[in-house]
Amino acid sequence: MTPASAGPPGRLSRAELLEQIDTGEIETVVTVFPDMYGRLVGKRISGRFFAEETAVHGMRVCDYLLACDMEMDPVPGYALTSWETGYGDFLCLPDWGTLRRASWLERSAIVICDVLEDGTSTPVSVAPRAVLRRQMERARAAGYEPLGASELEFFVFKNSFEEVRSRGYDRLETFGSYIEDYHILQGTRVEPLVGSIRRHLERSGIPVEFSKGEWGAGQHEINLRYCELLEMADRHVLYKNAAKEIADAQGLALTFMAKWSSEHAGSSMHVHASLWDAPEVTTNLFAGDEPLAGTPVRSAAVFRHWLAGWLEHAKELTLFFAPYVNSYKRFVKGTFAPTAIAWSYDNRTTGFRVVGRERSLRIECRIPGADANPYMAFAALIAAGLDGLDRKLEPEEALEGNAYASRDVPMLPRSLGEAIEAAESSEFLREAFGADVLEHYLHFARTEKRKFDEAVTTWERQRFLERS
Repeated sequence: MTPASAGPPGRLSRAELLEQIDTGEIETVVTVFPDMYGRLVGKRISGRFFAEETAVHGMRVCDYLLACDMEMDPVPGYALTSWETGYGDFLCLPDWGTLRRASWLERSAIVICDVLEDGTSTPVSVAPRAVLRRQMERARAAGYEPLGASELEFFVFKNSFEEVRSRGYDRLETFGSYIEDYHILQGTRVEPLVGSIRRHLERSGIPVEFSKGEWGAGQHEINLRYCELLEMADRHVLYKNAAKEIADAQGLALTFMAKWSSEHAGSSMHVHASLWDAPEVTTNLFAGDEPLAGTPVRSAAVFRHWLAGWLEHAKELTLFFAPYVNSYKRFVKGTFAPTAIAWSYDNRTTGFRVVGRERSLRIECRIPGADANPYMAFAALIAAGLDGLDRKLEPEEALEGNAYASRDVPMLPRSLGEAIEAAESSEFLREAFGADVLEHYLHFARTEKRKFDEAVTTWERQRFLERS
């Protein structure tokens, strides 16, 4: 792993944007920020108005956007905002470093904002970008620059999103009828969609490495070029949003659900990360001269401590890797999804897989699903790694063989409720994230669990309506 070059094509400076608005090349600026689900919310702003007003004064939005659920239901119980406080405004200021063309949209640019308390310059502490930025700042203050990339998988359907809804999200037809991992033939069939996503990402300042078929019928993966982790999280959410909009324009649908069907593999968000010197970012601090037992790797103490921090806190962090009830249905033995908290070298049965050597030495965290909020997942990993460094933790020996068959390693939480309990009791998370942030996301998770527990499902009707 070596640092990626800056300034990919498709990125815009503030001056370039204003010039292109003036010439009519850009007519709309999609002005957004990530919510707790990691989805982009915001406004489409007329180019002229953006240049004259938003670029200078920012954008105001209702603060319930960080205190609601997927259905936009204002959820009671958040300290941040409520009906009692009247649901006021946030101020969203464009982060000019995120400005780029949205090439899949006509005459459009897109910019990600930082969320501030209205009337102040104070970041909203629970906003996902603020949570990740705080962990990045902690790492840099200690002399480290975390670099990484997320490998994101999704399923493609021949149905449109409208048809998917009309069918009650049932009887869907995947774009492929057999497992197509690395298959070029099936990849060619879906290339009009996947190729379009790759090309539009490249034209929008999001460098792409490759796409490939994955371990499911209709399942694919597009890998982005790695970079510092705040930029990576931004690329990640832009990729997800663009992919859905491009599919929708082609009359197709795709999903990043962790487990959309019990008959198909789950979709993951594998996170590859390494630690470099800050601020120079010229040396991979994982590489060293010490042999790493059970591997062909020579590493530095920094590598061992960072890995040990990930292992030490994996159970507490799972809430941010698998944030929904559905997320835990992905953790099935023999499906390339991890079930054990263990590490090894180049072994896809463990939760943590060490890959590469010397400058490319890195750790792959295989626990997060494609449904995870990347800002929160990355923040959790940085916090755990820093704790490992601070306490000079040492990892257990590398696991050899099949982790699915091992009975001697700790297991990941098997449900959202179990993950909530692990996070609730974590003094480490409370200190690393702050009590306000942890309580906010615990309330978010409890709400997700409560709403599922209250729902009557198709499975229940099929099983009990006639025969109970």
